[in-house]
Order: sequence, then C-alpha cells, then structure tokens
Amino acid sequence: MARRLPHKDVVIIGFGWTGSILANELTDEGLDVVAIERGPWRDTATDFPISYAQDELRYRIRHEMFLRNSQMSVTFRNNANQTALPVRTWGAFMLGNGVGGAGLHWNAEFWRFLPSDFTLKSHLTQRYGANFLPDDMTIQDWGITWNDIEPYYDQFEYLCGTSGTAGNLRGEIQDGGNPFEGARSRPYPTPAMKQGYGHTLFAEGARKLGYKPFPQPSGNLSHSYTNPLGVTLGQCTYCGFCEWFGCANYSKASPQTTILPVLMRKSNFEGRTDCEVTKINLDNTGKRATGVTFVDSSGEEFEQRADLVILCAFSLFNVQLLLLSGIGTPYDPQSGRGQIGRNFTHQTVAGGLGFFDKDKYNFNPFVSAGAIGMCIDEFNGDNFDHGPLGFVGGGYIGQVQTNGRPIETTAVPPDTPAWGSKWKQALKDNYLSTINVGAACHGSMYSYRDNYLSLDPTYKDRFGRPLVRITLDFHDNEIKMSNFLLEKYGEILQAMGAKQVVKHPRKPPYDVTAYQTSHLNGGAIMGDNPGNSALNRYLQSWDVPNLFVMGASAYPQNAGYNPTGTVGALAFWSAHAIRSQYLKNPGPLVHA
Repeated sequence: MARRLPHKDVVIIGFGWTGSILANELTDEGLDVVAIERGPWRDTATDFPISYAQDELRYRIRHEMFLRNSQMSVTFRNNANQTALPVRTWGAFMLGNGVGGAGLHWNAEFWRFLPSDFTLKSHLTQRYGANFLPDDMTIQDWGITWNDIEPYYDQFEYLCGTSGTAGNLRGEIQDGGNPFEGARSRPYPTPAMKQGYGHTLFAEGARKLGYKPFPQPSGNLSHSYTNPLGVTLGQCTYCGFCEWFGCANYSKASPQTTILPVLMRKSNFEGRTDCEVTKINLDNTGKRATGVTFVDSSGEEFEQRADLVILCAFSLFNVQLLLLSGIGTPYDPQSGRGQIGRNFTHQTVAGGLGFFDKDKYNFNPFVSAGAIGMCIDEFNGDNFDHGPLGFVGGGYIGQVQTNGRPIETTAVPPDTPAWGSKWKQALKDNYLSTINVGAACHGSMYSYRDNYLSLDPTYKDRFGRPLVRITLDFHDNEIKMSNFLLEKYGEILQAMGAKQVVKHPRKPPYDVTAYQTSHLNGGAIMGDNPGNSALNRYLQSWDVPNLFVMGASAYPQNAGYNPTGTVGALAFWSAHAIRSQYLKNPGPLVHA
C-alpha cells in the first residue's frame, strides 16, 4: 500500500518550464506547493561547469541529458495497419529528463505564434472556403485569441530577457523587425544578438529577392539582464553549445537561470526529484482529483494528496498519464470521437547546404548560438496566398546555423567519398565556407484524423503500465508546403552567392529515426467545448475541474514556429486564471 504524505494545496507533475512557472505563481499566492519530477536535480553551476560543459561526445552523441529508453520509451507506427514497435534509440525527437526539462537543452528560439494561428480553422475557411481543406484534416481554433495571449507572451519574454527586434509595436510596423508579427505591447527586453557573416549574407540575399529579413528572437541573451524576479542572466559568448547542452554561462534562458533561484528559497515550496508519478487519483465520482501516486528511486510508493493537480510533463507523457488515470475519453480514429490522444502533431522541417568559394568566404560556423540568425516570414502561416498552391500552412525560413561542432559539422559536396584522404581534404576545404542548416525551413504540421496517441496493447514500462503509442505520418499537404519553402530557401542561397546548393527535402513516410525537432504537440488539446477538446481555454480539464494540463499537448495543431514561447505564455495565462478566478471559486472556469 502507498505511504500517504501530508496534504498539500497543489501538486505539480513535472518540473520544467511550465512546472516552474506554475509553482512560482502559486507559491506567490500563498499556497503550499510540491513539484514531483521523474529525473534528477540539475543546476547550472554543478551540472554544466565550464570545465566540461562543451563536450559534444557526452551531450550530443551519448545523450547525457536525455531520458533513457530503458527508463521510459514509446512505441511508433506510421498507420493503424502496422504493429507499433518500441523506440530503442531517440531519433526524430529528444526527450528531456530532470529539473528544467527541455528548457535546459533547447536552442532558445523564442517565437510568438501569428494571430491567425489561434483561429486557424475559422481563418482558413473564411479565406479559402471549407472545401479547400483536406477532408481528413482536423485543425481547429484554440479557444483564445491573440489579444488574450499577448500580455502573457510579454510576461514570459521579460522573465527570460529575450533578445530581438520588434516588428510590430502597438500596431506600428518597425524597421528591422518581423513585419508579420502580431502587435506587441512593448519592445523585446534586450536588443537582438549580433549576427555573424553567414547570417548577414543571408539577409542581403533575402533583400535582393524582395523579402524583409529580421533577427531570430533569442533566449541566448545579447546583453546581461536582470529579470522582474531579480535574477540576473549573463551575455552569450557564442560558443555554439546550446541545443543538446546546458548553458554554462548563465546566458541561455532556462528555469535554472530565471525562476529557480527565487522559487527554491520559498518555505511553501518543495521539490521531489527522481520520483515518477504513476497515476492521478480520482474520487469515487471520477470528477475530482484527490492527488497523485508516485514511486521514488528505491521503488517505494507514495500517495500525495492535494486540492489542485497541475500536469506539467512533456506532451507525450501528459497524454499517457491522462489515459492511464481514466481522465477523459480516449480518441477513436474510426469514429472521430474522444478527446485524449487526438490531433497529435510534430513539425515539418527541411534544410540544405550552400557551398561557397573557400577563397572568398569564411563563415566561422563555430562562432554561433542556439538562436542566432536571420529569418524571413513571408511564407509562414497564411502570410501568403495559398489559393493557387494547393496546400495550407507554412513556416519561417532562416539562416540559423547553430554550431560548428567537429563531430556533427562535417558537410562535404555530394560527390565526395565517404571516408579516406579525399573526404578529409573536402572537409578541410569546405568547413569554413559552407552554409549548413538542417532546419532552414521550419514548417508547420497540421492535424489529421489518423495521427494520434494511444496506449500500446503490448509493450509496457518498468511499472507494468502500457507505453504511449504514436501513430503518425506525413500527409501530402505538409510535403507540398515543405518543398515550397525549400525552393524559396534555395533561391536565397543562390542570391547569397553559393556555387552549389544541395537541398534535403522532407519525404514520406515519417521516419522516427531521423531527427527533426523535439516539438511534439497535441493529444490533450484546448478548445471551446468538451466535444472537440480535452481542456477549456484556461487549460483546465473539462472532466476534472481541479486538474490543469500545461504544455504543447494543448496545441490543436502546430504552427510554423518553435513552440516554447507559446508554452510559456499559456502557462502564465493559465496561472493568472487560477489565481484570479479558480482560487476564489473552485470549479469549472468555462461551463459547457
């Protein structure tokens, strides 16, 4: 029998970005909060010191910071006619592990979604007609608008000290920024990062073609900055060890560098690490959460009772825990009924290489950062006319070359032998003069009836629970969109002066072994009614009102941007609703 622990006001499952934000907000409200994290404690000073933080073999190749497949895995198949098999080595995505979650290993590309992204189904139907969309596409509106979420984007950006150049300030278009962004209430807290030669050359090439390039919004800070909590971050040193790595310089925004120095000092907060929540417990009505059951590293089982449960795990595991706990109706792709597991999406990225004359160009790719670069947004979302093109969606195109690390950064022309002296010479000749961006075209992935999450009927985890099963494949719409973006990127490389352009188009089927991004979305989506969503507009469960579910699992579909900026904004949006509405009158915040 589980050992019962003293009651808490709030229990938080997962201690990454959203868990840290909610814990800090609710402890400020005077509540007694405990956060339970599956992985270990991680701290900048002790886990990522300068003496070994920049170790490509340890962190990138051997995946030091990530969830081990022996600890927890998933199963995968492209369609329901296949038998899903366990993922033995992470490939298409990486799953963070420990305090800070994916907020430690991310590149810190800090995007806001477009205003039309939040009303996508309504917007596209109004502009192109309902018959323009594929019959099996299940996109929908989020239940919130740009005006609802903008103040919380602002709050998250100022927490993190985000570096950038405003493109639309209170409705006025600004020179040098993204002219397609929604109106922001104030500028970025710090200026945009300084751009390298390759990034500057990309901007020049884009301008030649009539585009309006702007600097990538970045959580790698251009200047030192003290946030509203009084925590100071340092200036980025352009070391090129961001994605897959923890930042040793306190210059990449993460829970450790923005929130935890304040939160961990509070007497009404407790963090429990190396403990896995196995179930959200419900009362005998099934309509109220009573707390959670978890297991510590020694195998001992505990029950943590609480008045409010907030699920802040990674998107896959949010859905798995809801299914295992019997919360909501599992999605059935045949009937289209059910909410838990539906509208699962990833990202559709493509990239390529631009080889330049080595005697004229030196890009110094090792001088870089996770979110340094220049981008264009002319082909994102619905910023362009899709009518003649036969697809919807889009993405940003950018020269966001994040590193020049020696194991990975070995681009050579296509006719080069795979090994030997000729390969070595080609690498030497091209290392400094090649533009190498695997995700130059960062495209959307819209939701479909046959892409979903469920519990696997065969494979189980170490506790005997079914693994989450991914059923996912690319659809023609996404392939057309991605190839369109890639052609535009190739044109910019030519305008930059590349002597040879090599494109790497995204092709079906979806390959779970080939890395894209770690941007997995959907499965427990938000919406305006319980018939089409698991959560209401405040990320509150329709079925269990004292349960809130954070993170990208709430996205009805994925836009052409990195999702973390929106994840943080939604966390602050939900926290405000809990503080200003729910705590005063616990119960449903939206009545169906």
